[in-house]
Amino acid sequence: MAIDADLSSGLIDEQTAKKRRKELEDEASFYGSMDGASKFVKGDAVAGLAITAINIVGGIIIGSVRHDMPFMDAADTFVKLTVGDGLVSQIPALIISISAGLLVTKAGVSGATDKVLAQQIGAYPAAFGLTATLLVALSLLPGMPMAPFLGMAAAAGYAAWSLPRKRKAEEAARVAAEAQQAEAAPVADEPISTALALDLIRLELGYGLLVLINQPPPGSHRLTDQIRGLRRQIANEIGFIMPAVRIQDNLQLAPNTYVIRVKEIEAGRGDIRPAMLLVMDPRGDAMSLPGEQTVEPTFGLPAIWVEPTYREEALFRGYTVVDPSTVVTTHLTEVIKDNMAELLSYTETQKLLDEMDRSHQKLVADVIPTQITLGGLQRVIQNLLAERVSVRDMAGILEGVSEACTQTRNITQITEHVRSRLARQISDSNTNELGFIPLITLSPDWEHAFAESLVGEGDDRQLAMAPSQLQQFITVVRQTFERHAMMGEAPVLLTSPAIRPYVRSIVERFRPTTTVMSQNEIHPKAKIKTLGQI
Repeated sequence: MAIDADLSSGLIDEQTAKKRRKELEDEASFYGSMDGASKFVKGDAVAGLAITAINIVGGIIIGSVRHDMPFMDAADTFVKLTVGDGLVSQIPALIISISAGLLVTKAGVSGATDKVLAQQIGAYPAAFGLTATLLVALSLLPGMPMAPFLGMAAAAGYAAWSLPRKRKAEEAARVAAEAQQAEAAPVADEPISTALALDLIRLELGYGLLVLINQPPPGSHRLTDQIRGLRRQIANEIGFIMPAVRIQDNLQLAPNTYVIRVKEIEAGRGDIRPAMLLVMDPRGDAMSLPGEQTVEPTFGLPAIWVEPTYREEALFRGYTVVDPSTVVTTHLTEVIKDNMAELLSYTETQKLLDEMDRSHQKLVADVIPTQITLGGLQRVIQNLLAERVSVRDMAGILEGVSEACTQTRNITQITEHVRSRLARQISDSNTNELGFIPLITLSPDWEHAFAESLVGEGDDRQLAMAPSQLQQFITVVRQTFERHAMMGEAPVLLTSPAIRPYVRSIVERFRPTTTVMSQNEIHPKAKIKTLGQI
């Protein structure tokens, strides 16, 4: 289950998952065989001890009672006989133990037993050397036949000496054969289809930033590890499994420059110092630390590149200190969140449905494709992701789609109904640290102006507002929100449900991070506070 979970989250690929499953299967087979063999050998040993004890007791009784032997004579005679019998009986027990050991080593390995054992024993020449040493020691014991033991020791010693040399010769022959084959094989032209391959997300680094991947400076995190954690973070927060990020060097870039591309199109760029730290003041005040003045690449905030020795002083002053890898990862996070709708393909949508719990598969079968096509559901999810609404609750989204499809086939209206079903989630994500949703409402005049500017029906419904009036609306919204931003507030623009998508389409062009909600998306138990009105 852990392997399948890592595969689903994208932490490992299919080949790695197969390798881990095979290792787990071999390990389970080995321990299962060892458990069965040990129980068998244990039973045989216990039976041998019991038989020995019975022979001793029974022999003494028979000698004393039946043959009228003195107790000590009977004990001396029958204990010797029992010991001799025990030594002889250990020969089959030894054979059984060896057989059990062979079965255990064969467990989990494919192929004929003789070949597998030969490979396993031949893989450790040191074992033959140790065996030869023990055989020589046994041959020197008093009463032991020297010739057989020395003969076996010579054979084991020869195996320990010859096997490493044979292995080196085979390895050299294999390398030579591969080199000869590589020279003889013609250089294959790269298929032209590879030119059509498209990297969904690509991070290009100048050669000066390669140290962030190979050997990051002390106190800095490895860039690849942070990107791996970013994929899991986005999956937990948004419910969207981001594609793998391809990282490559680009000699055409400046040494300390990186570029983020989405579907081969540049979506972000920055310039960082790999051996320094980025310091920012969350209060927006001027910073007095010595360093290089710069602008934070993700949000455009004023910042300073300082030496690592100033880390403690910056933290003491209440500044935010970020290492270079985190700067790149933060920028990559924002770029991905801004382009999630574009990254959600038809295939990824199907994958989201396939990975739902088995208990929800009946819901999927009822909705897709009888009530809405997979492409239609993809557009609904894209509309949600475009406004950074989490799609982890796929069951709730499908239920909302099913309800809306009984009345309309318009994707915009279906999306708005799904948003109302996700009111608790949307309200919670826009609740500030004080426990309420800060709101700026739209005045009745602007509500009426937007409603009167809607023309067309169904899918052809669109906003047709006069340019002068539209510019006036943009100016008022920008001034109002910038005034509240200077006070440290990030309010939500509240509109009526009918015009919300059209207001959002205007606001996202000049304030894409501003959230636009309708009254239907305010959960009944959510606390709200009105800060002003447009």
